[in-house]
Amino acid sequence: MAKEKKDALDEKEEKKAKKTEKKDKKEKSDKKSDKKSGGIAKWFKDLKIEFNNVTWPKPHTVMVNSGIVLGTIVISSLFVGLLDAGLIELVKLLLNLAGNQ
Repeated sequence: MAKEKKDALDEKEEKKAKKTEKKDKKEKSDKKSDKKSGGIAKWFKDLKIEFNNVTWPKPHTVMVNSGIVLGTIVISSLFVGLLDAGLIELVKLLLNLAGNQ
């Protein structure tokens, strides 16, 4: 039974190696064609490759992170607004005290 598992793992590794080999060959041929093609075509090919390499977040993750950002903005705005209002009142109080003397 252990031998069967080992054989299955070996087969998986062989398949991965073949896929990697094919991918490497394709990239080499792409590089050759990139040298021949113009700058804009190369840019779009590179862009496509980069988009395939991006790990895009799930919609739920985006919503949670957006909620955290908006909540932080609201809390920060309230803090700065209250601090501003308090300092304005402090300046008014100081001006009234200075004006009464």
